[in-house]
Amino acid sequence: MLQVKVIRENTDLIKAGLKKRGYNEEAIKSIDEVIRLDDIRKAAQTSLDAKLSEIKKHSDSIGSLFKSGKTQEANEMKSMVAELKTSSEPLENDLKSAIEGIRELLFKLPNTPHSKVPEGLTEDDNVVVKDWTNPLPTLIDNALPHWDLATKHNIIDFKLGVKITGAGFPLYRGKGARLQRALINFFLDEARDAGYEEILPPHLINEASGIGTGSLPDKEGQMYYMEKDNLYLIPTAEIPVTNIVRDVILKESDFPIKFCAYTPCFRREAGSYGSDVKGLNRVHQFDKVEIVQVEHPDKSHQTLDQMVTYVEGILNKLELPYRILRLCGGDLTFASALTYDFEVYSAAQDKWLEVSSVSNFETYQTNRMKCRYKDENGKTQLAHTLNGSALALARIVAALLENNQVVDGIKIPEVLIPYTGFDIIA
Repeated sequence: MLQVKVIRENTDLIKAGLKKRGYNEEAIKSIDEVIRLDDIRKAAQTSLDAKLSEIKKHSDSIGSLFKSGKTQEANEMKSMVAELKTSSEPLENDLKSAIEGIRELLFKLPNTPHSKVPEGLTEDDNVVVKDWTNPLPTLIDNALPHWDLATKHNIIDFKLGVKITGAGFPLYRGKGARLQRALINFFLDEARDAGYEEILPPHLINEASGIGTGSLPDKEGQMYYMEKDNLYLIPTAEIPVTNIVRDVILKESDFPIKFCAYTPCFRREAGSYGSDVKGLNRVHQFDKVEIVQVEHPDKSHQTLDQMVTYVEGILNKLELPYRILRLCGGDLTFASALTYDFEVYSAAQDKWLEVSSVSNFETYQTNRMKCRYKDENGKTQLAHTLNGSALALARIVAALLENNQVVDGIKIPEVLIPYTGFDIIA
């Protein structure tokens, strides 16, 4: 959530950020409305404080007047205090209304894009900052897309998933289930070796946790909601893990805080139609290992670069062709200031599939969560938060199956063999 102070001090920058994200002029005017309401809030607070001070002063005198036998003066003072309290009510209402109006507007305002964020409104405007320079995989004759490979080798059953739950809920079996588990353990071990503390969080969150990361009120339509309990199934482990530091005051010596977590992820959105949603390309439930960092503001963008390098290293170990994109303003998520997406090449489909987003949220989430730290002067400051998929399994599995198919079956990347216990799916 943006800070009112920051909006006041950087009004033109904030408006330019909204424009870069593709917001229209009417939405951009909400910045002026925040400032107008804050003027009302400050004026009401100043007047109210003066009246409350006067009420306190007179109230302290009433008892003394009664004790001194000055009953008439005491009663007159009581009447004056009552009038002051009555005249304070409109100020209290103005103050409350202004605070609520500001809060409502701030919840609807996205993070301000970093200066590195490219101009553009759609994914076509994203900038490729690193591209695969080696030859792309050469497939055998009659190569199959992953959904046909999965059926042929009986490792993923899409029809059974539909029978049990519905479309977008694949059922993994046999070596398919073991491959899934192998990838999860591999990703977690890599994170552990990189200094991340493993977390096993709840898979359900309350409203405060969703608001804390900026997932609410932005993503209600994507999240599965249990109305009776007022709880949400998580669309990513980022939400419960980042909320570990909600309402926490840290020390500078605590940085960097590094968490990783494996969870299933649940998303209602279905995306487009056709091959874009076929097989594992877009599902409602998938497994993912997430990395989260809470960092000192002076170091967060250096940390972002390190996290990008970390994800890149995992993809290299899996021998998957990848490219890295810097997202344009219109393609940024609501809470992100700067995001890098990773896409892997899925050979049988001849397309790039997104498998990771690595983002710096700067103070946007920490302001919502009230995650602060004491600097060397003892002053309270907002920390920065970052997160990244390391990695999302569904599309990783799709690319692994398609890129590694041979005449005899599907080869397992060497780095995964100690985890799977087999080197080929035949």
